[in-house]
Amino acid sequence: MTTPFTSIPVLPLSQALDARTKPQFLAHLRDALLTVGFLYLSETGLPDALVAHVVSECRGFFEELPQAEKEAIEMKNEKSFLGWSRVDNETTAFNLDHREQLDLSTPHELPGPGTPLYHNLLAPNQWPSAKHLPKFRPIYEEYMQRMSAISTLFTSLIAEAIGLPPDAFDKFFDRDQQHKLKVVKYPEVDVPDLPEGAGDMDRKKWEVKRQGVGPHKDSMLTSYLLQASNQPGLQAQNARGEWVDCRPLDGTLVVAIGQGMEALTDGVCASTTHRVLSPRKGEGARYSVPFFQGVSYDAKFEAMDVPDEVLRLRDEARKSRRDDVEFTFVKGRWGHLGEATLMNRIKSHPDVGERWYPELLAAIRAQQAAASAKA
Repeated sequence: MTTPFTSIPVLPLSQALDARTKPQFLAHLRDALLTVGFLYLSETGLPDALVAHVVSECRGFFEELPQAEKEAIEMKNEKSFLGWSRVDNETTAFNLDHREQLDLSTPHELPGPGTPLYHNLLAPNQWPSAKHLPKFRPIYEEYMQRMSAISTLFTSLIAEAIGLPPDAFDKFFDRDQQHKLKVVKYPEVDVPDLPEGAGDMDRKKWEVKRQGVGPHKDSMLTSYLLQASNQPGLQAQNARGEWVDCRPLDGTLVVAIGQGMEALTDGVCASTTHRVLSPRKGEGARYSVPFFQGVSYDAKFEAMDVPDEVLRLRDEARKSRRDDVEFTFVKGRWGHLGEATLMNRIKSHPDVGERWYPELLAAIRAQQAAASAKA
């Protein structure tokens, strides 16, 4: 049986661009995909100046933009789930996430008539006022463009690492593929230390009070987190249920494998449960900028033809995986990835659901009530 991970590996992307070091990089990547589902990506080629601007504009959005300007671009204004969300507005694992955030995406126009309902996710951004933050939009548009290229490269490397052609995932992308990005602030919370010898129930209550974002697995294919401040808080869960710290490392992005990638690779690429604990009083707010690689909402749930030897490694690795988070992309439940994604967004943002998708929200709540009654 594979030993549960106790640390997060660091992989320099530059090694994948050198023919001499690429085989070693792919071997390390395959191990990370099978056994961890999380990694630090260093030497990404992102310009230091751009990263510094992304960090400063992130702080500027939360600390300098007037409240009225934030409310003008609130998420519930639109059907797309793009825009600003106030603190304690999103739900994960049935509890409120104590974070404030702005959801953005790569550029898209409003969907035309007659398109599937989930195409509402494709829409223009709600940008903060250029009067107050003149550099914000150009900085983040450049960052999303560069991250789109990095994520496309990295996905091709994942394919090679598990024995597939570099372009194996291309059929799952739209020509103008939408990718998502969040700008996030985790405010301080006034929570005392957990007493020594506390029981499981007390620990769970303490963890809920510190929930920046609750235990979850990312959707879609891959995500890339820029930790924009030095506060710890991000943790990944191993098979023993232990939470492993993913502390900020300068010059790195934290890569998480999404549920879409796990579904498409027939479970070879592990999607790992993770969470963020809010900073405590006196530690300062935590800031982060996660980029989420998209996949075509029209794509269907077809597993890829992964080599048998890799599937055998998957079967061994599965013995030390933990799967206690609801899986978004359950085969047979949805016809397209977009349907699953839309329902997941409604579940996370019920205020948007109440305004734009009341029937779907009612169905979700009925399912949750039925599941709760059975428990």
